[in-house]
Amino acid sequence: MERQTIQKKFIFDYLKIVKSHPTAEVIYKEARKKIPTISQGTVYRILNNLKNGGKIQTIDTKENIRFDADISSHTHFICEKCNTVFDVYDECSKCEILKNKKIKVGKINHYKINFYGICNKCQKIKHGSRNKK
Repeated sequence: MERQTIQKKFIFDYLKIVKSHPTAEVIYKEARKKIPTISQGTVYRILNNLKNGGKIQTIDTKENIRFDADISSHTHFICEKCNTVFDVYDECSKCEILKNKKIKVGKINHYKINFYGICNKCQKIKHGSRNKK
């Protein structure tokens, strides 16, 4: 059985609470507030172990890797402007392939889909700055 350290518990609990899909650097800074002696290497090792153990997932953006403790089948929307990652739950549930969980080559057990675009906040900023010219 795997050992549950204070560091591992903090990191996993933190990831379960936050919905911002933080980077390893953000997780390290948050961990240091509660566990000042934690090293960056320990944080990376714990994140890697949690990922390999299927307890968290990673989301690759063009700038960095983000972490998510929600391992349910859901998709992510990644803003190409501000790099924010949003959870998307309902959109893919309407897809016939995912409803049936079967495709020509086999049965789908879970999926990982990313949508890329410009989030509403960045679109408002873009349109707002255009109107001010």
